Amino acid sequence: MHHHNIPLFPLSAHLLPGGHMALRIFEPRYVRMVKEACAGNGYFVLCMLNSRGDQASNEHIFPIGTLCKIVDFDLLDDGLLGINVEGVCCVSVENIKTEADGLRIGDCTEQHHWSCVIEDEKISPLRIKLELIYDKYPEIARLYPELKFNDPMWVIYRWLELLPVDAANKQAFLGEKNCDNVLNYISELVR
Repeated sequence: MHHHNIPLFPLSAHLLPGGHMALRIFEPRYVRMVKEACAGNGYFVLCMLNSRGDQASNEHIFPIGTLCKIVDFDLLDDGLLGINVEGVCCVSVENIKTEADGLRIGDCTEQHHWSCVIEDEKISPLRIKLELIYDKYPEIARLYPELKFNDPMWVIYRWLELLPVDAANKQAFLGEKNCDNVLNYISELVR
């Protein structure tokens, strides 16, 4: 799957495939992005920010983003636009251009999923601790129509979103062919 001229939404928070996030939209360029997405296919790409990258040349946007679909929207009490999005798949982002209002667009190609054989004894402690977090923070759990704790990839992605791991490290993990390194990394942190 290859998409040309997909709007990009750089953000310090991270969303990965299968993840859900609530966003408050207030900048005019992103209000336009949401309107156009809703009028079209409902997609845009959420990108991780590179704090060391040059903004003028769009190097502040890491090359792996998440194609997102708008699943709900509402006018918030403060008058801002609220949207709920779901991460669909990871994409490679290239040829970033900046439009007149500052909205960035890029060419995006779907990345292949990790190939992994995940043993239950390795994922089980991560699953149990993730369930505890979602119990403790029901406002996060409410974003999901279904919590997929029995899906090892879903569990790994949620941990990678939640953990305060530098975006450059997350990009490195997402660029790997399998999930062995990220699974070992998360297992060490979550002990």
